[in-house]
Amino acid sequence: MARPKVILQLYPMFPSDGFDDRVKKRPMGVDRDLYQEIVHEWTDVVLAAEAMGVWGASTIEHHFHSEGYEVGPNPGILNAYWAAKTSTINVGAIGYVMATQDPIRVAEETAILDHLAKGRYWVGLARGYQSRWANVLGQWAGSVATVSDGSASDQKNRDVFEERVDQLIACWTKDAVVLDGPTYKAPYPITGIEGYPAAHTARAAGVEGEVDDQGRVAKIAVVPKPYQRPHPPLFVATTKSRESVEFCARRGFHPTYFSPLAQVAEGVRLYHDVARRSGFDFQLGERQNIVRFPHVTSSRAQFDERLRQYDLDIYRNFYGPFFPQLPQGDDATLVEGMKKSELFIGGTVQDNRDVWSRIYDQAPCEYITLIWHWAQCPKEVMLEELDLFMREVLPQLETPEYRAAAE
Repeated sequence: MARPKVILQLYPMFPSDGFDDRVKKRPMGVDRDLYQEIVHEWTDVVLAAEAMGVWGASTIEHHFHSEGYEVGPNPGILNAYWAAKTSTINVGAIGYVMATQDPIRVAEETAILDHLAKGRYWVGLARGYQSRWANVLGQWAGSVATVSDGSASDQKNRDVFEERVDQLIACWTKDAVVLDGPTYKAPYPITGIEGYPAAHTARAAGVEGEVDDQGRVAKIAVVPKPYQRPHPPLFVATTKSRESVEFCARRGFHPTYFSPLAQVAEGVRLYHDVARRSGFDFQLGERQNIVRFPHVTSSRAQFDERLRQYDLDIYRNFYGPFFPQLPQGDDATLVEGMKKSELFIGGTVQDNRDVWSRIYDQAPCEYITLIWHWAQCPKEVMLEELDLFMREVLPQLETPEYRAAAE
């Protein structure tokens, strides 16, 4: 048996003394001095996590958060820097919002990152739910932000996302490609690029067929190729969509569940069944990743207090407007709502052991992603909780010895 692999996911939340203080100090997101402090503390956190034996360190792609909630617009730069500063921990992000991205540029950037990290790298992908920025950066694809509600916008977002992901894989794994999707085409025009001055050179020394008999650039050769073969592991964020789980299962990707336990357990079994039908010999829970917002505290009262101090502001003023199904009300009501969500879990070491044992009885995921709202939650507090989790909680959890499966 083996222990789950732990990923530390950090949302860079500029700290304030509640929402009123955030308003008073507006706009926190443009504070250069505060970001300078946070971005370097980030590396200290990653190094500390590495020393604890944490498997991976991760961040996000979110843009335009001038109020300072999630200032993380370019995960690739951070991943490259962390890879240079570390030696054993894996780095990645959850993740590139592919419906807003150029698949060729993502393929190039991530391949270089994979080489810089010498294989200590994984790629996270997401569909995007924040119209504030996804509609801006995704406008050229005709994609808009979405929640999984089965609407026309939801389906459009999914179509663009899946198109770009398949194109990303093709760029990584094929010597040269023709990308002829509904919203993205390469070469452009798809009939071939005429008049390229060095066509003879590319035809003689480049990929066979990259330049055709008429001297047109007929295919695109995306280089370099990733360090890992056929490509780095792919993690895909999902909340409640069966379609996303099935999409991952058919391709051997790692679904990353931001969901209550019953939905995670259902997803784990759905993934296992679909993956088996798709030719993968995965064990139950293999390549599955469960996400939780934890606190490991000296008492249940301290757990409640830390939810108030470190999570309540963003839960009420940011998550709440996006997800109206979340509870509304005073501080006490919201704190209870966080705990009942099953996403925010905590209490004493024994409380954490109990809840994680219940989780793993139903959903024995290969990976656990833990999220702290750092730096709203101070570094010292977060690292103390992470250390307690790694030493006192994780050893109680076991999963099968997952074997490498053929892609």
